[in-house]
Amino acid sequence: MGLVFLLLLVVFSAVSADEDAFVGVNIGTELSDMPNPTQVVALLKAQQLHHVRLFDADEAMLVALANTKISVIISVPNDQLLGVGQSNETAANWVKRNVLAHVPATNITAIAVGSEVLTTLPNAAPVLISAMNFIHSALVAAKLDSQIKVSSPHSSSLILDSFPPSQAFFNRTWNPVMVPLLKFLQSTNSYLMLNVYPYYDYVQSNGAIPLDYALFRPLPANKEAVDSNTLLHYTNVFDAVVDAAYFAMADINFTNVPIVVTESGWPSKGDSSEQDANLDNANTYNSNLIRHVYNNTGTPKHPGIAVSTYIYELYNEDQRPGRISEKNWGLFDANGIPVYTLHLTGSGTVLSNDTTNQTYCVAKEGADKKMLQAALDWACGPGKVDCSPLMQGQPCYDPDTVVAHASYAFDAYYRRMGMADGTCNFNGVATISTSDPTHGSCIFPGSHGRNGTLFNGTSSLAPSTNSTVSSSHPRYYYHGDPLFCVTLVLSLVLWMATFF
Repeated sequence: MGLVFLLLLVVFSAVSADEDAFVGVNIGTELSDMPNPTQVVALLKAQQLHHVRLFDADEAMLVALANTKISVIISVPNDQLLGVGQSNETAANWVKRNVLAHVPATNITAIAVGSEVLTTLPNAAPVLISAMNFIHSALVAAKLDSQIKVSSPHSSSLILDSFPPSQAFFNRTWNPVMVPLLKFLQSTNSYLMLNVYPYYDYVQSNGAIPLDYALFRPLPANKEAVDSNTLLHYTNVFDAVVDAAYFAMADINFTNVPIVVTESGWPSKGDSSEQDANLDNANTYNSNLIRHVYNNTGTPKHPGIAVSTYIYELYNEDQRPGRISEKNWGLFDANGIPVYTLHLTGSGTVLSNDTTNQTYCVAKEGADKKMLQAALDWACGPGKVDCSPLMQGQPCYDPDTVVAHASYAFDAYYRRMGMADGTCNFNGVATISTSDPTHGSCIFPGSHGRNGTLFNGTSSLAPSTNSTVSSSHPRYYYHGDPLFCVTLVLSLVLWMATFF
């Protein structure tokens, strides 16, 4: 067993040797008032997020990410897949326009070709492999193939009979695609991109999966799910799904392709029939997921080999179609205010609650009142600060003084700009303070007295009406495969009834 683990460690280190496992974030843009790219990047920096996935290759976003060292996955959207997959020249032009124009200033590390193509756009499946090959050939020609990996995100619904994990296999219908796809990933030293949503697994199981098991909450030893074939103990759905993918690959003779989870998360709000889509569960899941990755726990099949994961997603997307839950997967709302405060003590600096270095921008003592008023007017106007809390009857109206109102507006602007140097000046009437200016019911944007506290005491980014970022990306409430749903529920009932 020790030799097997050592061999696996050597194989998997080929992709991850240059860095430890990480937590990244997806950036969707279906917001009615999307922050502009500069504001998005300021938020990423403030939250110390060093890995992002875009659902397109937006030029303005890639320019804003230049010289930040943030690792970026760009995407060939599904609506461009057919053109790229049918023409080597089209693929080469795509790489020229969206990659060569931005590297090395922008740290593009991977290209996701399509998104959940087999389950959301099956008619495009015949061109998926050719699209990946054409994109990779263009990278080879540019001598970027060792730096930029090519893969394609897949829904975990491709995995059938996934509980217990050891008996999992890919939907045989898609073997003509999955086999050459995995050969491609193997030969190019790339990785399988997998979208893992324990929330959907939990909802679709009709009670077969306990909520605690989906949320990474500790389980008594006698409640852990045990794979009867391997005797491996599973304490959460996430690990079980990831290991099911490993076993499914092994079922078609691929044992050396690593996995990166390109989407995972939990909605913070739902309609009356989605009661488990709530703030507490979203907070619990994402906090535990981040801790799980950074603790290098790995999975029962591959202990100690943590799976890098991209949280879905940075912003709530109020323009997404579908149920209320579909619009509420974000860590931030459209105004850049955190939806909830993650519980991440001891999990490093990413999205942490460490407020040791918390600072605020407030009106300078003794500043000229007319200059303060002018600065306040600018902040609430051209500065695009949301000053509605300062209106009569609102929490920050009292005390009704220019100093108090200016302090709130100054701090909101300061955070909107990512607390960057020079953003707390206002012609000399503002200053940096380490004292929380919150008073009474008036909670300042960066204060820990607010339910929407900033994770790292950092920027609250107001939106811009001039956003140049636009994209759409498929992700559906149900996995889209009725056989998957039936198989999942039946196998879960049979497997887990003993333990729960």
